[in-house]
Amino acid sequence: MSIGLYVHVPFCVRKCSYCDFVSVPREDGPVLRYLRALHGEMEMRAADLSPEDRTVDTIYIGGGTPTCLSGEDLAGILEGIFSRFNVAGGAEITVEANPGTVDGDKLASLKRAGANRLSLGLQACHPGLLNTLGRIHSYPEAEASFREARRAGFGNINVDLIFGIPGQTPEQWRQCLEAAVSLGPDHISAYGLQLEEGTPLYTMVRDGTLDPCPEDLEAEMYLYLMDTLAGHGYVHYEVSNFALPGRFCRHNLRYWQNRAYLGLGPAAHSCLGGRRSANEPSLGGYLEKLEAGLAPSCREEDTGPETEMSETVFLGLRLIEGLDVEGFRERFGKSIDDVYPGRIDRLAGLGLIERAGSRLRLTRRGLMLGNAVFAEFI
Repeated sequence: MSIGLYVHVPFCVRKCSYCDFVSVPREDGPVLRYLRALHGEMEMRAADLSPEDRTVDTIYIGGGTPTCLSGEDLAGILEGIFSRFNVAGGAEITVEANPGTVDGDKLASLKRAGANRLSLGLQACHPGLLNTLGRIHSYPEAEASFREARRAGFGNINVDLIFGIPGQTPEQWRQCLEAAVSLGPDHISAYGLQLEEGTPLYTMVRDGTLDPCPEDLEAEMYLYLMDTLAGHGYVHYEVSNFALPGRFCRHNLRYWQNRAYLGLGPAAHSCLGGRRSANEPSLGGYLEKLEAGLAPSCREEDTGPETEMSETVFLGLRLIEGLDVEGFRERFGKSIDDVYPGRIDRLAGLGLIERAGSRLRLTRRGLMLGNAVFAEFI
């Protein structure tokens, strides 16, 4: 059995105003401790896996901002993975990068170390919106980073975009999509902004400093996104993800198909052999455990058939092609209608889901109300 491998790098130059992921400012001392601990966790986790379960066919290094580390440090992480796991030939190896933290030398170093896919955090194209999000780069710097990545040999590049930003207009969103498409990325991830409690942006909206984007305007932006990218040849394959043919993100597909993955680093999650686990959520807690020779997990549990069925349904419905209901029956020995009696017909009656052959999928209306549909199966 092959698995996916996720590595969380918990450092940033500066935390963005909307981000609630585990990250701290980059400092040399904590970085050195983290790298030692991470390699220790790699050794520990690889030893716990049987040889046949140690094959990795997707690797994703995320954060935080992985590229605020040096090219040498990032290459060392990849070398550590290759030395401890059986990395399949043709494995998809993604590294997240932010404009302003990469240059030609670092990108070339990543490519030499085995990375073959880059995910670049553009997020927005207008100075005022980038400032609202707390980003450290300008859009011209983002364009320059993209072109540097192409020159370094990256033939598979994703760009991240955000819509529904406070103060964002439909015209700004149109201009941003036009600018992003003109770069020629292979994949585009576009997310409606989520205001997460505890973040500066959430506080500003709560206190009235900023007005949130109206829901109907955000829905308008999402519809425009779908239609525009389809017109440029991008396949809409997941609620928030679009790709040129053959460029779907294989690592993220593993999550949406509810298949096995191993997470390394603080706050990383794993799903292996019917068990879920989560690492210590803080960098300090993660370092303390590994420096004491202990596994960094803070929570482990058996998923159980009910949880596994629930997750298979709502994750599968995130895919535009939908959930394979025959595959569900083969996997669990029950039909989805028996497990969730009456629920499918009710959601179909509301125009939120539809049956298409052996698949159950969100309608166009359902895509905009996806969370309400997913909640029916949790």
